[in-house]
Amino acid sequence: MNYPLNFRFKLLALSPQIYVTDSTGNEVCYVKQKAFRLKEKVEVFSTSSQEHLLSTIEADRIIDIRARYNFRDAAGRDLGSFKRRGLRSIWRTNCEVYGPDAVEGAAPLFTIREENPWSKMLDGFISEIPVVGFISGYICHPKYVLSRADGTPVARLTKQAAFFEGLFKLEKLSDATPEEELVINLSFLMMNLLERSRG
Repeated sequence: MNYPLNFRFKLLALSPQIYVTDSTGNEVCYVKQKAFRLKEKVEVFSTSSQEHLLSTIEADRIIDIRARYNFRDAAGRDLGSFKRRGLRSIWRTNCEVYGPDAVEGAAPLFTIREENPWSKMLDGFISEIPVVGFISGYICHPKYVLSRADGTPVARLTKQAAFFEGLFKLEKLSDATPEEELVINLSFLMMNLLERSRG
């Protein structure tokens, strides 16, 4: 993949969708979240035409902050999983990323941590102010870094200035295998869907 990747989604869409493009502007994938479901399910397609399903992301339980989101390819094979760290994610986004077939209690392959929670808090506060809230996307830019268990940063997701849409840039900071990159990208996509209403 040609990094950085750009994640773009409309803030006012009824059914959340993310368009992912690479640094050359080519479409990498298209993400569609099914609306009005108690148990979340997200489908990842190769393009916005939705002809070729790449993978699915499905919660293991009904509406729960501690839900684990399992990644599977089009054939149903386990690719890995992602989960937020419960109440710790209310103040500062804190997530764990697991490899395929990870059992309960296994150590995560990666962690995602918000670099500066004050930035997101300010963004959320400003966005609630009438008229001024429309420019909140130009003022604050929360950043999320994904690291290995030894603390090595692998990727960073940064909110970009945008009007009436969410725009994020995913940068690669160190090497990862193609299998790891797939799980990393799916994790950031799911995190975007979960965090979209909080900056």
